[in-house]
Amino acid sequence: MANTPSLPHEADLGPLDSRYVDPELLPWKPTPSPGIEMKILMQEKESGLLTALFRWQPGAELARHEHVEVEQTWVLSGSLVDEEGEALAGQYVWRPKGNRHTARSPNGALVISFFLKPNKFLDGELEGKLLE
Repeated sequence: MANTPSLPHEADLGPLDSRYVDPELLPWKPTPSPGIEMKILMQEKESGLLTALFRWQPGAELARHEHVEVEQTWVLSGSLVDEEGEALAGQYVWRPKGNRHTARSPNGALVISFFLKPNKFLDGELEGKLLE
């Protein structure tokens, strides 16, 4: 079942009630990648579905990974760069299932990303792990 971790009063809501989420009230949570934090807006652990805000510190890098399903990202501020190009503030990028890349943010970024399944890491300390 989908939920928003740390959503105030979620326990009082029925399974079919809308969830109105104020991201300011949600905590930033560390990811396995140094310099990248996330706020989970919605997740369904059973399927891997995830919508989250990601805050990238200047110079942060996400190790080489594969998108197990389609991934979508809208850059709210800053920029994300990889081998294929750069997404600037106000721009949107999506990646097909099977896309592999290393993402980095030279000057920092705030993005919202939508995943159908977690990324699978291919290199380094995170190799074989899934971003959850």
